[in-house]
Amino acid sequence: MVSNGSSGEGRRPVIGLTTYLEQAKQGVWDVRAAFLPQQYFDSVTASGGIAVLLPPQPEPDAAAAAVLEGLDGLILTGGLDVDPSLYGAERHPLTDPARPDRDAWELALFRGAEERRMPVLAICRGLQLVNVARGGTLHQHLPEALGTERFRIGGGVFATNEVVVDQGSRLAELVGAGGLDVHSYHHQGIDQLGAGLVATARTDDGLVQAFESDGDGYVLGVQWHPEQNREDRRLFAGLVAQASAFRLASLAQRPEAAAARDSSPRSLSERGTSETKRPEAANGVLA
Repeated sequence: MVSNGSSGEGRRPVIGLTTYLEQAKQGVWDVRAAFLPQQYFDSVTASGGIAVLLPPQPEPDAAAAAVLEGLDGLILTGGLDVDPSLYGAERHPLTDPARPDRDAWELALFRGAEERRMPVLAICRGLQLVNVARGGTLHQHLPEALGTERFRIGGGVFATNEVVVDQGSRLAELVGAGGLDVHSYHHQGIDQLGAGLVATARTDDGLVQAFESDGDGYVLGVQWHPEQNREDRRLFAGLVAQASAFRLASLAQRPEAAAARDSSPRSLSERGTSETKRPEAANGVLA
């Protein structure tokens, strides 16, 4: 991890955000490019984190292992549909063309983050990818499955839907229990929930709109787009707080951190003071 020259204990946590890798235009250029809407990293920095973008990489497993060593938290962002072959389904005619590079990269990042018990926030596509990684399945086209277009009205306009957040969930600790208006833009959704995931919010049609891990690790997924609400960044603040705690715990477990504490001027001074105060017995032997 890049150091700022200090012990690093007081610096802001570094949050990795996955990105698109798509054809993009800028000026005279029309090339494949890695990009992410600014609202995502604005939400991280406004919540006290440092945002780092993570475009798909060749050799994803090895790359993810290296990248995760420099992160304190991970956000799996929105984007095109997850390849249905990953959950044993045939492609629906309205499912996006597969992006195997992004799927493989994000699966490697998520699995590596879980192994390290690194906090994860999964947004829209990210929620769907985590569900698939845990063995779950997806509805490929909600207008057919539920008979409604309410979650994607099109034209780049986010729909507003009310979700109901379960009492006692981690999500409720951040946004409160009960009804919550959210920004939606998706035509797919969770069918079968993956192993070790607990649904914590739904819409009135029963569709899972949020989940979290049932273990001690911090995995929180939402089907909506919290980055679109500049007035409410509680989900990002929650991740940044978890990432800060993760970083401090990681530092405390490193042997060099313990050695640095033992060799610090304060530690040596305290040790010396303690030793000079130890009483001597009458025969000169230390008590």
